[in-house]
Amino acid sequence: MSNIPTILYVDDDDNDVLLLKHALRCAKLAFDVQVVNDPEKASAYLSGQGVYSDRERHPWPALVLLDLKMPRMHGLEVLTWIRSQSSLENLVVVVLTASNHIPEINRAYELGANSYLIKPVELGELVEIVRGMIAYWMFFKETLGG
Repeated sequence: MSNIPTILYVDDDDNDVLLLKHALRCAKLAFDVQVVNDPEKASAYLSGQGVYSDRERHPWPALVLLDLKMPRMHGLEVLTWIRSQSSLENLVVVVLTASNHIPEINRAYELGANSYLIKPVELGELVEIVRGMIAYWMFFKETLGG
């Protein structure tokens, strides 16, 4: 198994997925980005069910990036499910979405999001957001024993 940390990115927009992967490369951050494009696949991945039972191919994520606007199920429902699973209570979940709607932001934090980040439209801004997010949630948290 690789020593490269895994990010599970839950987003149904292929352009946003490509942009995030490009931002990680631009930031010179090495991560295995596993992408699921709907909430049901996110729960299957995190539960290790079906095709996601092979942890060599689908490693346990160090971080989940969660979009909110998806078909069939809102990202906040996914967050609620994640936080209801005792085995996932320490999993870092960062909401990365286009919505800057204050009640939605507040609700995400109430449900247990670790961070709420608004997707920028410019690549350079996304690179800086990714650098900051990774520095905090992946490296500083480890240093502090999180």
